[in-house]
Amino acid sequence: MPTRPKRIFAQTVKELTQLGRDRLTLTLALFLPLILLLLFGFAVSLEVNKINFAIQDLDLTPTSREYIATFERTNKFSIVAFGPQVNVPRLLDKGSVAAGLIIPPEFSRDLKRSGRAAEVQILVDGTDANTANIVRGYAKATTNAFVENLRGSSHLLVKLQSRLWYNPGLETLKYIGPGAIAITVTLFPPLLAGLATAKEYEQGTILQVYASSLTGTEYLLGKAAAFWLVGMAEVLFVHLEAWLFFGLRFVGDPTPIILSSILYIACGVFWGIFLGCNTKVQSAAIQAVAFTAFLLSLQLSGFIYPIANIPTGIRWVSNIIPARYYIELTRDAYVRGVGWLGIWFQVLALTLLASLFFFLAWRKLQKMQLES
Repeated sequence: MPTRPKRIFAQTVKELTQLGRDRLTLTLALFLPLILLLLFGFAVSLEVNKINFAIQDLDLTPTSREYIATFERTNKFSIVAFGPQVNVPRLLDKGSVAAGLIIPPEFSRDLKRSGRAAEVQILVDGTDANTANIVRGYAKATTNAFVENLRGSSHLLVKLQSRLWYNPGLETLKYIGPGAIAITVTLFPPLLAGLATAKEYEQGTILQVYASSLTGTEYLLGKAAAFWLVGMAEVLFVHLEAWLFFGLRFVGDPTPIILSSILYIACGVFWGIFLGCNTKVQSAAIQAVAFTAFLLSLQLSGFIYPIANIPTGIRWVSNIIPARYYIELTRDAYVRGVGWLGIWFQVLALTLLASLFFFLAWRKLQKMQLES
């Protein structure tokens, strides 16, 4: 039977008409690529600027102050603490700085001695191998600039000694691996919960729930518990795989990562149910979960590049993305090993986000139950 262009045209019109009736799916299909293009265009940057930097000046001389001023004049470092009482190792442990400079007491005197190099020490957080290399390069370049200024009147040298903390070998796997664990378990718990919820609205079975004796809270917790168990199984398998195939092992107290995993999966499940209640269509739920739970986590969580590189106008979005905090927790568990001292805030943030997403899903269910 010959192909008829009119039938092809009629089928095309029918598909477009059906798509036009589903305004939510059409909106997502049209505007999500635009939003993603903006994210990739403005948020992706492999440069490292405004590095949180601490300086312990034990020399306290005009020469050491001029050395510090050389760091201040660059746009690469943001000096958050300086002075003789600054504890650089403690600030590194807390994650407050990415690097620190220690100027010894004999710095100025050694510079004045001909033929002798003055030594300073820089401590760099090696958790992020790429950033650590860049920070070390910036510090070396800044030191060279300081030396060049001194050579106007003498030929004195400054010898910079670097020491990398947590990841001295700058192994990329120790940076990528923990972050990949967080991203791996980001998508499926909210996707499964969102699809299950949207399916009930599509098929009309949600009316049976509204007509039953179940309260909105019971329905929400019962549904969330099932997908939370699935998510926790994923967490277990992923961590086991990281140990067996990549050699990643806990280097400190494991209790923060255990508690945070419970909260992280809860965030995803409650968010998925909330999206399922709002979309009510499985195809739209898939798009919404893929964008909010996966792509935003991939782009704005600090997995690929530092959050400080994201423009201020959209950087605030990362504050409500659970993956941002969970990645910091996995990197501490597998690389830094500081424990509760350095990551208590991340656990608190996940607790607040899980509570917020639960409230949003519960409020939506209550509202729809009253309207039915």
